[in-house]
Amino acid sequence: MKSTVPNILPAPPSALRGGLISLALPTLLSSLGSSITNVSLPTLAQVFGASFQDVQWVVIAYLLAITTLIVGVGRLGDIISRRTLLLAGLSLFMLASLGCAVAPTIWWLIAARVAQGLGGTVMMAITLALVGETISKDKVGRAMGLLGTLSAVGTALGPTLGGVLIAGFGWQSIFLINLPLGGVALFCVYRYLPQTDPQQVTKQGGFDFVGMALLGLTLALFSLAMTLGHGHFGSLNSLLLLGTAVAACAFVWVEKKVASPLVQLALLRQPILSSGLLTNMLVSTVIMTSFVVGPLYLAHGLELAPQQVGLVMSAGPLIAALAGVPSGYLVDRFGAPQMISLGLLGVCLGASALSMISPTQGVVGYILPICLITAGYALFQAANNTAVIKQVGIERRGVASGLLNLARNLGFIIGASAMGGIFALASAASDIRLGSAAGLQLTYLVAAVLAGLGLLLALWSQLYRKGQSATQE
Repeated sequence: MKSTVPNILPAPPSALRGGLISLALPTLLSSLGSSITNVSLPTLAQVFGASFQDVQWVVIAYLLAITTLIVGVGRLGDIISRRTLLLAGLSLFMLASLGCAVAPTIWWLIAARVAQGLGGTVMMAITLALVGETISKDKVGRAMGLLGTLSAVGTALGPTLGGVLIAGFGWQSIFLINLPLGGVALFCVYRYLPQTDPQQVTKQGGFDFVGMALLGLTLALFSLAMTLGHGHFGSLNSLLLLGTAVAACAFVWVEKKVASPLVQLALLRQPILSSGLLTNMLVSTVIMTSFVVGPLYLAHGLELAPQQVGLVMSAGPLIAALAGVPSGYLVDRFGAPQMISLGLLGVCLGASALSMISPTQGVVGYILPICLITAGYALFQAANNTAVIKQVGIERRGVASGLLNLARNLGFIIGASAMGGIFALASAASDIRLGSAAGLQLTYLVAAVLAGLGLLLALWSQLYRKGQSATQE
């Protein structure tokens, strides 16, 4: 009988590099898929004769597909070969990209974006799980740091690359660019990632389709409740939240009854895992704050031109890209628990500094805390992902990866809605310059509290680990 222990990448540097590229390229592609379309919305509205509300769904459809399906896709990766699933996800992403490029109507394009989002979901969920399966334990932190770097690069590069491609080759090019990149990724995954032992597949049980449908419905309703209304929370949002609660209760009931649940509820009762997921959501809420309220403060509070706003806003993603790989080395060198706390401390200090900001401090007064927040976030992400993936067994790494991505996406959704609302409430002043500063201060005060709660959770988790080790000894 063959062993079901996963293969670990062999020692030769070429194999290690190939494996890392196989995981990094899908991460870059899924991140680009999210950010590259934002700049195309005015062009798409003109080409298809659509309203701005309609073309917004080109962005929303992709994000909604990822948010609603990522846990189910992660679980599917626990049941079938993750390598096979990643190849299928890449192929779907490429085909959907082609479908986007030839779209004759806006609704065709939106439907193709849903399919592209499904492919992106596979790439996001499976790459994290494959790190623990294919990379040796002493290099997991570095691999997580590299994936964080590529995710940040994709986010930062998307708007600029999209603008250049649209200006030079038309709007279709922002989707066609995925074909050569996806082809390289397909080759690398096929060539370098090891195949899962098929005997392992039969030991994982069936797939919980009802649970996936209910969780997807729960997340879709919650996402719509947080995004519809353009910042105004009305009766429709309340009804959607009520539907979210009902669907969530039904999901929990089903998960307790089925033989092979989508999410083993006992998994969420593991203190290290649950604290890692909750902290991830809190910190992601803080990070989204800079994307939501930062441009408003820079434009109104500091009175910068649009080009200057874009330049200042690129500082955060640039720092994240530069800090990702060094963060991974620090995690491997000093351990994930300590680096989680250090990263959260950086986020907390940066948010606290912005809660006391004044327009008289200028651009430097804004950029320095943002750089501290972003570097702290990069360190936290590398450490937290490493800790969570190492905590769970190989048979549940797909679900754990999906939950990590879900926690991050929920934090982004809450941050975009709640933090935007707080800023709007606090900045309602007759003097728009002073109002923007007041809005930023209050918003980041709340962000500092959230980061502080995350830090307390991390410290508690660290104490819990030490207690566990002492008990086992």
